[in-house]
Amino acid sequence: MTTRIPLSAPDITQAEIDAVTAVLRTPHLSLGPELPAFEAALAAYHQVPHAIAVSSGTAGLHLALLTLGIGEGHEVIVPSFAFIAVANAVLQVRATPVFVDIDPITLNLDPASVEQAITPCTRAIIVVHTFGVPAQMDALEDIARRHNLLIVEDACEAIGAEFGGPRQSRRAGSFGDLAVLGFYPNKQLTTGEGGAVLAHNPAHAERLRSLRNQGRSGTDWLDHAEHGYNYRLSDVACALGRVQLSRIDEMLSQRRAAAERYNKLLANIPALELPPLTLPQRIISWFVYVIRLPQDVDRDRVRAFLAVHGIATGRYFAPIHLQPAWRAHPSATAAQLPITESIARRTLALPFFNRITPSQQENVATALEEAIHSAS
Repeated sequence: MTTRIPLSAPDITQAEIDAVTAVLRTPHLSLGPELPAFEAALAAYHQVPHAIAVSSGTAGLHLALLTLGIGEGHEVIVPSFAFIAVANAVLQVRATPVFVDIDPITLNLDPASVEQAITPCTRAIIVVHTFGVPAQMDALEDIARRHNLLIVEDACEAIGAEFGGPRQSRRAGSFGDLAVLGFYPNKQLTTGEGGAVLAHNPAHAERLRSLRNQGRSGTDWLDHAEHGYNYRLSDVACALGRVQLSRIDEMLSQRRAAAERYNKLLANIPALELPPLTLPQRIISWFVYVIRLPQDVDRDRVRAFLAVHGIATGRYFAPIHLQPAWRAHPSATAAQLPITESIARRTLALPFFNRITPSQQENVATALEEAIHSAS
């Protein structure tokens, strides 16, 4: 079974290749000039004072929680309909994740469910902007303010997304006490591997820079102020990311156009639920294109049919609390998430990337209709 249409594909042009090659001709492969240049561009794009580049979005989540003082005895509210790193990072700092249900339309944390989950031990909320759709930030910020909670935005899937009214719209990543971005090759913007943490507070930024670099302080390479980590991002990766960020508007426009084409191609398949192209107060940054199969359709059979036809798909997302690594954990056994579980059984990510062609999408749509018919 040869994959003819992949699930995702990075978009690398000659400009990125030239930037990376230029770094390779210098002695500055790490902690060189491309690092601050990329960080400054990220901060400016999100209109925040500080951006700290790190080795992955997961590393960013870990450092964000450490920087905010989250630790043993604290509870952190998280979605289960998310990538597993969200809960793993909480566990890394010895805090307790509390899984909360989602809104059935945006697939983000449901504010009412968040408020019901708050206890005297709750310290923070990790707000994931699922699939590039901004969460209900006004309601979540109000909850956090009233209960004296911290907000960490997981914007790893949402660079360029915006939330708010016409004159008050702000980019995802600019709301939380700290926010995390991810740049894996399937993302809208890639550095190969990599991520960043966005910060408003200069003290947070200073500690993040120290923690990502083995807890170093001062100018001496062998001076370490605290236990830290090697979560640095190379200058090669930063050069790639800097050029990618300069193209972000073009790339997001390509993805939006691809989503619109899918919606037209799939509109007449009975009982198939398509992602909304627009939502109130939101500009969507299209990370993936995820459909919901009809209730009576076997998703595994659909995936197998498409695989035979060379079309890759993904189960976005398998709920964290049902994962083998988590299902025996007290946080998972306590979770009551009917909306998460109902939706997750039916979701299917279709091939989606900047340069997917209309003919590729037509092939996907034709094969999907046949697959649903055969799996009903």
